[in-house]
Amino acid sequence: MAKIKTKFVCTECGNESAKWLGKCPGCHAWNTMVEEKETVVRTKGVGLSGIHTKEKPQSIIHIESGQEPRIETRMVELNRVLGGGVVPGSLILVGGDPGIGKSTLLLQTSHALAVKGLKVLYISGEESVRQTRLRADRLGALTETLYVLCETNMEHINDAIESIDPDFLVIDSIQTVYDPRVESAPGSVSQVRECTAHFMRVAKIKGIATVLVGHVTKEGAIAGPRLLEHMVDCVLYFEGERHHTYRLLRAVKNRFGSTNEIGIFEMNEDGLREVSNPSELFLSERPLGVSGSTVVASMEGTRPVLVELQALVATTNFPSPRRMSTGIDHHRMALIIAVLEKRNGMFLQTQDAYLNVAGGVKLDEPAVDLAAAVSLASSFRDAPTKPYDVIFGEVGLTGEVRAVSRAEQRVKEAEKLGFKRVIMPEKSLKGWKAPEGIELIGVNTVAEALKAALG
Repeated sequence: MAKIKTKFVCTECGNESAKWLGKCPGCHAWNTMVEEKETVVRTKGVGLSGIHTKEKPQSIIHIESGQEPRIETRMVELNRVLGGGVVPGSLILVGGDPGIGKSTLLLQTSHALAVKGLKVLYISGEESVRQTRLRADRLGALTETLYVLCETNMEHINDAIESIDPDFLVIDSIQTVYDPRVESAPGSVSQVRECTAHFMRVAKIKGIATVLVGHVTKEGAIAGPRLLEHMVDCVLYFEGERHHTYRLLRAVKNRFGSTNEIGIFEMNEDGLREVSNPSELFLSERPLGVSGSTVVASMEGTRPVLVELQALVATTNFPSPRRMSTGIDHHRMALIIAVLEKRNGMFLQTQDAYLNVAGGVKLDEPAVDLAAAVSLASSFRDAPTKPYDVIFGEVGLTGEVRAVSRAEQRVKEAEKLGFKRVIMPEKSLKGWKAPEGIELIGVNTVAEALKAALG
């Protein structure tokens, strides 16, 4: 006989309690405990029919090793983020704001794989099959081996997987799917956990590459228990400004590749289009000959990206000056301002300082320190920077400029886009040959960089 159990589960960490608590004892978050009612059914096996196998432990020496073949899509940016393509048997979680284009991205990916002869099953719990067909007509994603199903019941979904035996499976979205054996609402902590565990077993045992679409909370995190991100192999975030056409696909977890890669797309009427040259995109609206604007060469994974860094320093009207940054850690900005005050004699205690990375990109590597220092000094002195300069380097607390990695790739990207000079750490000039047609200026301190950039 089934037994109904009531418990309270934390939506952040999945910690369970027999009674409601205002503060989670696991992650110490407030007001995250929600009530869950589930029916515990005693069964002999685990999981639904057809996906449970019993294996014996093996010695690691006798296990065959081999490189998993990746399934390459026709979307180069997606392949880059995934580490070279989709790994068979992997479980991928894609999150993003409502209306950002998650379903469009996955339907285009499904079409690209179906064109290669793979069987793709696209399960939609939010749209009917006719609505999905309308979207496919607009995107031109019509293929014989692309199957569409509108279903939210786990048992019916499992029957469809058994009958079609797809190579690629899309669940849109995991919050709409429910297991009838668990008596709680779809989207609850228990349902999301059980359904994700089921699809993980399906992916690993049958070798089906599975993609789950996840809703996000108002803070931007994946809705549901934090355990969800630990269970999957790859977590992708689809980001972008609602009023702009550009979208960024970023990997925050990837067991089969780097987590520093980003893919850039442009949303058009006929779907998402890949942006092959992001540096040219980020610099397309850059003003020339104005103070506070510099170009920095940053590394996003294995790809160098040139972006514009803007700074505004103005006299404050408040006792405590404002320090605001977008795209750069504000703690790093405060450090750079302190170095400019202490080591370069700039009195910024009565000045508001604002720092912004154009294009909505987030820069988190220390190589952007020198460009931020030059931008702040340029705005403070009202001295325009040279429009064809690229600046990068790490700044230390004593005002020195430290070497950064992959300097050669950054310089080649600047030379390809027509820049004339690169101001960089002198220690990064060793061990490689500079390309012709571009001047390299090596500096050891922030003062030398300001003299070279601002004259």
